[in-house]
Amino acid sequence: MLIVYGGLFFAMFFRIFFIQASGQVEGQALAAKAAAKYERSKVITANRGTILDRQGQVIAEDTINYRLVAVISPKASEGTKTLMHVADKEKTANILAKYLPVSEKDIFDKLNTKAKNAQGNEIRQVEFGAAGRNISHLVMENISSEKLPGIIFMEETKRFYPNGIFASNLIGLAQRDTQEDGQSRTVGKMGLESIYNKELSGTDGRVQYKSDLWGYLLPNSNKMVEPAKDGADVYLTIDKTIQNFLEDSMSKVYKKYNPESMVAVVANPKTGEILAVSQRPTYNPQDGTGLENSWLNQLTELTIEPGSTMKTFTLAAAIEEGKWFPNAKFQSGQYMVGNVPIGDHNDRQGWGPITYLEGIQRSSNVGMAHLLKLIGDDKFISYVNKFGFGEKTGIDLPNEATGQILDKYPINRVTTTYGQGSTVTPIQLIQAVSAIANDGKMMQPYVIEKIVNPNTKEIVKENKPTIKGKPISKKTSKEVRKILSTTITSENGTAKDFASQEYEVSGKTGTAQMPDPSTGKYDERGKNYFLYSFLGMAPVEDPQLVMYIAVGKPKLGPTEVGSEPTSIVFNTVMGSSLKYLNIKPQKIKKTKSQTMVNLKGQLVEDVEKEFGKNGIETVIIGNGDKITDQYPTEKSEVLSGGLVFLKTDGDSVVPDFTDWSLRNVLTYQTMAGANIEINGEGYVQKQSVKAGSVLNGNKKIILKMKKPEEHYK
Repeated sequence: MLIVYGGLFFAMFFRIFFIQASGQVEGQALAAKAAAKYERSKVITANRGTILDRQGQVIAEDTINYRLVAVISPKASEGTKTLMHVADKEKTANILAKYLPVSEKDIFDKLNTKAKNAQGNEIRQVEFGAAGRNISHLVMENISSEKLPGIIFMEETKRFYPNGIFASNLIGLAQRDTQEDGQSRTVGKMGLESIYNKELSGTDGRVQYKSDLWGYLLPNSNKMVEPAKDGADVYLTIDKTIQNFLEDSMSKVYKKYNPESMVAVVANPKTGEILAVSQRPTYNPQDGTGLENSWLNQLTELTIEPGSTMKTFTLAAAIEEGKWFPNAKFQSGQYMVGNVPIGDHNDRQGWGPITYLEGIQRSSNVGMAHLLKLIGDDKFISYVNKFGFGEKTGIDLPNEATGQILDKYPINRVTTTYGQGSTVTPIQLIQAVSAIANDGKMMQPYVIEKIVNPNTKEIVKENKPTIKGKPISKKTSKEVRKILSTTITSENGTAKDFASQEYEVSGKTGTAQMPDPSTGKYDERGKNYFLYSFLGMAPVEDPQLVMYIAVGKPKLGPTEVGSEPTSIVFNTVMGSSLKYLNIKPQKIKKTKSQTMVNLKGQLVEDVEKEFGKNGIETVIIGNGDKITDQYPTEKSEVLSGGLVFLKTDGDSVVPDFTDWSLRNVLTYQTMAGANIEINGEGYVQKQSVKAGSVLNGNKKIILKMKKPEEHYK
């Protein structure tokens, strides 16, 4: 016995000695086994960085919400005096149905779940899918106040976009995603959220400590904390106020005209900063609505034919080369390139011999062909390259397209002068026009102002204005601006709809044919199948903003033209933005007006003179001396340039109806008792009875109305 027990004692002694010396049992490290059993760790999730505008206003940030969990296993309440599981399922279902977007029956069925998990164990808790996630703090508090046993809330973070649709295709979106390590994190899926996901995500921290079998911290154990490093904050060049101006205007036009697409961008030409950008269709990153129709960032990834906006740069090249002769004339209508005819937009009829200045104002394609001949093909293409077309701008966004400048054949070079055939991106147009607006210095566009580490306040990255090139001189840029302002102010101008009463605007309209998706060829089905655009700036003397707006395939009314939807967006956004930036208006014109009084019984001659002083035209019905009726009526306001109808006794003569609106025609018809037949819509073009003829109430007067002139091609 002594020998046996002695042997066992020595065996145990040597075993313990070996374990102490090696730290291993059967090839396994005891320290590691102990750590696995008693050491605990918990991830400290880093906050995702915030995306802000140039003024520091939030565009995207993390917010806390809650996930509802129902404990349904009675085992959770064992050994406690307090119910820790859902005991009264009917009551719980009834109350939860008041707060969650799910029926009481579905909640009750969920609470009665009897299934087992993959390991064969009883399911102890259930969730309610989308209805039980993303619960706000207010709803969580309301449910908690009901004191329902077994109902608990798990705190989570969610990406919050407080502005809804707001530069969405630029900002992108981020969503919760389960990673390979099993942790749920917010991950950028699109736009800047995806591009700068690494910078925004930060680094998770960790807490490590020793605990007993029940998870309680062991006495005298060390607790090691590795703090989380929050994600960087990204400051954009976007100005929230200007962006809101743009979004509101885009939404109104999109609703009214239901176009196939829209894209608009506002920039500071002196720095290249993008102040606002929007497109339609778009999506709401907060709830994901519209995502199925809007993946492409049209600002940088869309290539389009620029149409006549390209004439801006053809004009600049001609002036810079000393080949611009504004008063010289050319024959408009048609120009032959070999055997291929190039025509003006009015069915190649043209306007006879016109000056080059008038050619710009009328947006003559033939005028551009003649300018190309003066400039020279190779020299012209060199200017196209200098303005940055055919290559990436280098904007701080991925997947930027280059477009394609066609210059292989003579016909390609001619059509490129007026923006047909060759393709560009909206951001290339913005970069190029910055040279026109910024005294010849072309600025590289950018959207990221700076990236800041919130933990140290260190600026990790900061963009500064970069001169991309100097394609033209200061003198040329000023002359281009002045010439293009006449497209708005001239009687022959194609951009009259873009006139402002407060700021002098300069720019060029464009109309580009769009291909038919079924054939790949240009769609010839009429005015509703064009891309209408405008590339402009203001104020002319020292432009503070440049803007590009394009509307593809709008649903125009019978009398509407392509400049209407584009001008609504441009005029609203440009005017509001300049005022917001405290840019002093250049030309506020006070329009004279006159309040109507009761004119009955007054002499026609005296009243005519009084209205004439304020530039108000009178239409006299009858040949009497005194007024018997009037329109507008007493206390109405009449602006300078308006019409006042004055009725007298005696015979009336037929007026010259030319350019009268339908409203004025109907007013005259009612007051004069004339028999008028109206053909068409818009404004009067012709009349069947000669002006000055005595009005015969029985004789029909036929008025042929015309639609408003198609403002640009």
